[in-house]
Amino acid sequence: MRSTTAAWHEHRIAASIAPLLPGFAVEAVPEIDSTNTELMRRARAGRTEPVLLVAERQTAGRGRLGRPWQSAQRQEEQASLTFSLGLPLAPADWSGLSLAVGVSVAESLDPTGTHKVGLKWPNDLWVNDRKLVGILIETALPHAAGPGAARYLVIGIGINIGEREAEGMRTPPAWLRQWRPDAAAPEVLRELAEPLVRSVLAFEAQGFAQFAERFAARDVLRGREVTLSDGTEGVCEGVAWSGELQVRTSLGLQTITSDEVSVRPRGMAF
Repeated sequence: MRSTTAAWHEHRIAASIAPLLPGFAVEAVPEIDSTNTELMRRARAGRTEPVLLVAERQTAGRGRLGRPWQSAQRQEEQASLTFSLGLPLAPADWSGLSLAVGVSVAESLDPTGTHKVGLKWPNDLWVNDRKLVGILIETALPHAAGPGAARYLVIGIGINIGEREAEGMRTPPAWLRQWRPDAAAPEVLRELAEPLVRSVLAFEAQGFAQFAERFAARDVLRGREVTLSDGTEGVCEGVAWSGELQVRTSLGLQTITSDEVSVRPRGMAF
């Protein structure tokens, strides 16, 4: 069902991306359980066409480690932008993909870094230790796919456009209208979509290394004392060229690769 409450520029977005991804489509709906869940359902059923699915409201949005993503309640103001990009992808190495996606989104929202939109390993965008954007990466192997086949990649992105209440959130929220008072979800989506697709295709071709310096320039953890979710403490020494988090602890340099490990600046609760 197509949205009846917003002009999402579906045709303009699709036309700009189709030369990069033939057959690309944009779908907008007023409400869904989760855009990521829907595209994963489609992939497992054999539907692997490139698509961007945007919803004005998600009733069961998901974040990393199964945590809920809460859509803003004031939907008449389009206070949230929630969408998922799905496409077949076959990079030589998947390491660092969420970081590359974060770089692309941060550079679209804050091209010069003036507003201090930073990247928090592995999948969030923060402004002054407040969460502006969450990213969820999932993949599915299409039914009956053979050895070496491309996986179907689903990138879910949630952005706070308007003011958010902090109640129930692990990290206090930031929102785009704090420095762009006239920001509207459809226009933000149009700004993000093509650069995001280009970044994902560049990652497929060349991996994370080409994004590493750009990530480092916005890394909000580098040089700070941090605590891992297993209780380990240390000083963050940034991200390696293949996307691993590096933390200097009392036992030496630890390299964190697992998506099951969370990291926070020391003193912030998990």
